[in-house]
Amino acid sequence: MINKALKNYHIILASGSPRRQEFFKNLGLDFEIRLKPVKEEYPPRLTHFEISNYLAQLKALPFKGELQAQDILITSDTIVWHNNQALGKPTDEKEAFNILKSLSNTTHEVITSVCFTTQTFEKTLYNITKVTFKTLTDDEINHYIKNDKPFDKAGAYGIQDWIGQIGVTKIEGSYFNVMGLPTHLVYKTLNAIAEEK
Repeated sequence: MINKALKNYHIILASGSPRRQEFFKNLGLDFEIRLKPVKEEYPPRLTHFEISNYLAQLKALPFKGELQAQDILITSDTIVWHNNQALGKPTDEKEAFNILKSLSNTTHEVITSVCFTTQTFEKTLYNITKVTFKTLTDDEINHYIKNDKPFDKAGAYGIQDWIGQIGVTKIEGSYFNVMGLPTHLVYKTLNAIAEEK
């Protein structure tokens, strides 16, 4: 359905995330995956959605000189915001344990920013979902880390994983946003771009 509206466009997804790629397929989009290395660092003055917005835009920068007239480049970044700080991807088991321990019996925010870039404009949107965990035992945390190895996930967990199934007691907002892409926003924005033409 959306493909028909976007027939004059070429969509480029700049993400190595299997989850985001699967979302694009499920939305019925024809797209190309194009990757460029980016050092994901941001100024310390940034907070909350400013961080994910900045990183999503940063990921678009290496492509700017090569975009063609009909290209729509989509870049994205997800952070977990908790206790006034951004929780990134854990580097080892100890860090993953400490992150999950801090999320236990609390509510945190998952923020995903999506940047749409063409030759003539750039638009960045973000979405926030609140996620509440039950009290997680040390055994549950260690079991999850050992079996799922969540080192590629912001906040050291995937809501679709075992830890999400047994631990998440409340969610306010988009479930898919927590998985890494606010699909409803992507769909709405791409339709709007197609209608503007």
